[in-house]
Amino acid sequence: MDLGNNKSAIVMGATSGIGYEVAKVLAQHGWRVAVAGRRESILAAMTAKTDGIVAYEVIDVTAPHAAESLRRLIDKMGGISLYFHSSGIGYQNTQLDAERELSTISTNCLGMARLVGEAFRYFETHPETDGQIAVISSIARTKGLGAAPAYSASKRFTSHYLESLCQLTAIKGIRNIHITDIRPGFVKTPLIEGSRFPMQLDAAEVAACIVRAVERKRSVITVNWLYRLLVFFWQLIPRCLWVRMKVR
Repeated sequence: MDLGNNKSAIVMGATSGIGYEVAKVLAQHGWRVAVAGRRESILAAMTAKTDGIVAYEVIDVTAPHAAESLRRLIDKMGGISLYFHSSGIGYQNTQLDAERELSTISTNCLGMARLVGEAFRYFETHPETDGQIAVISSIARTKGLGAAPAYSASKRFTSHYLESLCQLTAIKGIRNIHITDIRPGFVKTPLIEGSRFPMQLDAAEVAACIVRAVERKRSVITVNWLYRLLVFFWQLIPRCLWVRMKVR
């Protein structure tokens, strides 16, 4: 089956937040979309009620068999041209509660690598497909955040992993895989519910911006221009000053 120009996508982590909104926007843009996540009731409702969302699979990215479940969903779709990974958790955790720190690392690092790696292997073995892997990292990748140590570190890991995959395509001479690192600012989702973060963005507007950039196969996206400016100045702050700042 030639999927070179086929607009078929899987959205991992589609049951809430950015992933939920991106799945709907992709469907509105004419994509055939499959959704995946842990909450079957939401996935089933999306598939039943949203034109363009045609299949779902219950997948917990932290489960050892998650990659097999992803491959089963790819087969159910008859192949894909976009894997979109939005499965992530995070906490403000100044008490360094071990369960929260380790669950964040398990989901955002190990789970991400498990599923993105499977998507990469799929596209590598289907060179006829113009494939894309798009992953939500965060502006939190820019600096270590004392209020959320595991979360900010996991997003740094995500960005470096994606950059490594870009280099890997060059090493292997792979021409059909495009990697997109998506770095939103603070978005009004359950992930930051109850927080006092400034400049919170609307999830639907962020999703529309993300889909436009993904369809253009941008390699790095920072959402939005205010956060691009913020990140620019964050990067100028020396470490010796940053670690003394009370950022919450």
